[in-house]
Amino acid sequence: MLTAELIDQSGVIAVGEYSYRGDRFSYKGEINEEMARMAAIMCRATTMSEHMQAGMIEQFCPGCGGSPPHGWIVRGPRYTVCNVANVFAFLHNQAASLNDIMALMQKRLADAAANLV
Repeated sequence: MLTAELIDQSGVIAVGEYSYRGDRFSYKGEINEEMARMAAIMCRATTMSEHMQAGMIEQFCPGCGGSPPHGWIVRGPRYTVCNVANVFAFLHNQAASLNDIMALMQKRLADAAANLV
């Protein structure tokens, strides 16, 4: 399972999965259940917004390669959240390789359906 593989990576604080309907989530790592619930809600909302924005860009630039989106990243001064399909990871910037984590997520989730949002 991808979450088990991700949580073992250096600098990964927490990982989780959420349902596209928003009614279920699972997680592993250094967060409690309430934090994981809020993370799942945030990630689902951001993913839905990402899909909406990609659709808008596609209207202005048909076929330019922005749709469907394959994930997103929010990087702060100390921590980063990355999301591909319905899987999220929280990273400590000083200890994690964002490139390695995103490459792993993209590889494992390459076949994830983009039309579930």
